[in-house]
Amino acid sequence: MLKQYQIKNYNFRLIFFVVLLTMIGISVIGSAQSAVQNKQVLGLLLGLFMMVIVSVIDYSFILKFNWLLYIFNLGLLSLITFHVFGDEGGGAVRWIEIAGFRFQPSELSKVLLILFFSWFFGKYYEKINQFVFIMLSGILIFVPWFMIEKQPDLSTSIVVAVIFIALLFLSGLSYKIIGSVLAVLVPSGALFIYLILQPGQKILDDYQWRRIMAWLQPDKYAKDAYQQQNSIMAIGSGQLWGKGLNNDTVFSVKNGNFIPEPQTDFIFSVAGEELGFVGAAIILLLLLLIVLECILVGRKAKDLSGRLICGGVAVWIGFQTFVNICVVTGMMPNTGLPLPFVSYGLTSLVSLFIGIGLVLNVGLQPLKYRKGEY
Repeated sequence: MLKQYQIKNYNFRLIFFVVLLTMIGISVIGSAQSAVQNKQVLGLLLGLFMMVIVSVIDYSFILKFNWLLYIFNLGLLSLITFHVFGDEGGGAVRWIEIAGFRFQPSELSKVLLILFFSWFFGKYYEKINQFVFIMLSGILIFVPWFMIEKQPDLSTSIVVAVIFIALLFLSGLSYKIIGSVLAVLVPSGALFIYLILQPGQKILDDYQWRRIMAWLQPDKYAKDAYQQQNSIMAIGSGQLWGKGLNNDTVFSVKNGNFIPEPQTDFIFSVAGEELGFVGAAIILLLLLLIVLECILVGRKAKDLSGRLICGGVAVWIGFQTFVNICVVTGMMPNTGLPLPFVSYGLTSLVSLFIGIGLVLNVGLQPLKYRKGEY
């Protein structure tokens, strides 16, 4: 379980990027909603603790509990799906609250699924292009995906699906299969978009449909579009250097409470307004560097499972960042995804730090293990 690691193999550069970004996030959260800033600080400390613990436990040992991880994940999600526990927020039941502590199983689910499928694809990579194996993999991901989507949490279910597809691709999926799937998905996607835009459609829930229409026709659906429109205004008003953290100017979109719950999914709009283009660019640069570090560590991993863990974490952070930025800048419909390491949310933050801990452990494996000298 524990090995004699060399300190020179510890990726302090990745830790620096993650901690710096989280501290920037804490500062912006404090300006957006000071009441929750201390909780985010607690999340950083807990996240660092979990990251260090996970980083020194051999990921190969963790992967030995593959099916237990999968079943544990289903157990957590079922507490919400079957309403054993559940705390409602924003019209959805996604949280478990015990003794005042709120926990969101779908966030931890991302880590658990990365671990399980990194083992699954790593062990059976020779079968990756067999139809039966692909179907079995699809069934295994569909069960937790369905539980998450039914909360309802469409945004997180999309992230989970993208992570799974990325892991499947990184495992060596044939380009012929990828091409065949795209040949079916592209026209199917076009048909899907056409159908959901029809009046009286029954495919999406009403709130999901309104979000799409508010994005396409913000003037007609102003009641649902105001959050994104105000976000765009806030980011643009920051100009080059921003208005400053905790400013009291009356010309602030944040101070006017024009963006509800700005400390969560729309935290980037606060960063853009108060830190300006320079501050927003630094946040995006740090996120890019974190993704690149995960990829670089994965390229040197001792086995396929290690590469998949790093690739899964990189896709998780990268895709979630891409969608969040597109939403707050009006390039996508509102999805409700937090910005990694920046948005307020203890479960999300700690889960991300656990993911980083796994990447650090992949990079910590001594050179002799990478060469197969066990």
